[in-house]
Amino acid sequence: MNSLAAAPVIIDPLMSVKKVRQSFAKASAGEVVVLDDVDLDLRSGEIVGLLGRSGSGKSTLLRITAGLIRPSAGSVVYQGRPISGPCDGVAMVFQTFALFPWLTVLENVEAGLEALGVGAKEMRRRALAAIDLIGLDGFESAYPRELSGGMRQRVGFARALVVDPALLLMDEPFSALDVLTAETLRTDFLELWNERKLPIQSVLLVTHNIEEAVLMCDRILVFSSNPGRVVAEITVDLPHPRNRFDPSFRQLVDDIYSRMTARAAPVVEKGRQPAAPIGTRLTRVSTNLMAGLLELLAQPPYDGHADLPEIGGRLQLEVDELFPIVEALHMLGFAKLEQGDIQLTVSGRLFAESELEGRKRLFSEHLRNNVPLAAHIRRVLDERPGHRAPLVRFESELEDGLSEDAATETLRTVISWGRYAELFSYDDQTELFSLENPTE
Repeated sequence: MNSLAAAPVIIDPLMSVKKVRQSFAKASAGEVVVLDDVDLDLRSGEIVGLLGRSGSGKSTLLRITAGLIRPSAGSVVYQGRPISGPCDGVAMVFQTFALFPWLTVLENVEAGLEALGVGAKEMRRRALAAIDLIGLDGFESAYPRELSGGMRQRVGFARALVVDPALLLMDEPFSALDVLTAETLRTDFLELWNERKLPIQSVLLVTHNIEEAVLMCDRILVFSSNPGRVVAEITVDLPHPRNRFDPSFRQLVDDIYSRMTARAAPVVEKGRQPAAPIGTRLTRVSTNLMAGLLELLAQPPYDGHADLPEIGGRLQLEVDELFPIVEALHMLGFAKLEQGDIQLTVSGRLFAESELEGRKRLFSEHLRNNVPLAAHIRRVLDERPGHRAPLVRFESELEDGLSEDAATETLRTVISWGRYAELFSYDDQTELFSLENPTE
């Protein structure tokens, strides 16, 4: 494959992010902090990964570095100049392809150059070179509807590369693809990068896939959630091409799982309570998923103890899919998380071995004992003469410490868990909690 235009001379670090904070006003007054005190230097010749859960502000940070969002505080400097809006030399590849359906492949790739005022002859030459480079030669006249997901994403890459960017921003570019297509596209990109056939000097990649981060990146910044902060910086010294089954690769994946689960499931000291117990954010996880994982862990070859990366690989679950399940089991007291492993508690084993009614009784007991919001709702219902309470009564309490969306998700989660446990009932039409079908 032919390379695109030679990369320009650049200043190192290519980009510096200093003390960036991003917040948004809440409808009910106050603000929601998405990012807080984020520092990042991007140097020439490296791929840097932003790894974290949904809600950690990774994509928001990417848009700040692209000049699409102005941070609430802090600064972003690109090649020695502060960024105040979109700038030359920075291009982005999106998760959802973002192609113009009425344009051909060639026209989609030319669109960015046309906006820059590049002449027709030069625009055509550069677009064809980018299409050839990314492996789409022969599809110039095809429309997006005629292409597979992987080929549409290749068009997205070609459109970003055709402007000869020094910095390429990638927002989960492989997550919308099936496993095999994503692997092929990821491998092709790394081959071009390692053979220096790309015009780019540095890559900033947003991902929630731990293996993808280790496979591609030279450095990984691990983000916490709500708000997003950099809680770890990990250097990946493994040579390319990297082997997923190499012991060093597996050990690094295990270490990252360990770091992320340690932060995701903090242990409260005995005799102490969290500052705002009922305001703890809950992620919607179905009881069927929890029961299924408990059953799997209780069986051979795990016998109650398993390595999270292995479980994730076996079930083909990424961080955003696996972690909420294991965190819910940890919160409810059915499992323990330690150093990237999950281990069933006595109650977790009992749940896996019980019939439906036994599971419901056990879940109800653990829900009341381990989820303060569920216990609070039940206590309010017990104390009221009519054993009823409106949803808004609890919404207002949660929104003191959570965003409106987070409060809604937390209430929907506790409603689902409470119904399964028969701890309380909820009527979505009247938006009323009640004790119509209590377990006691």
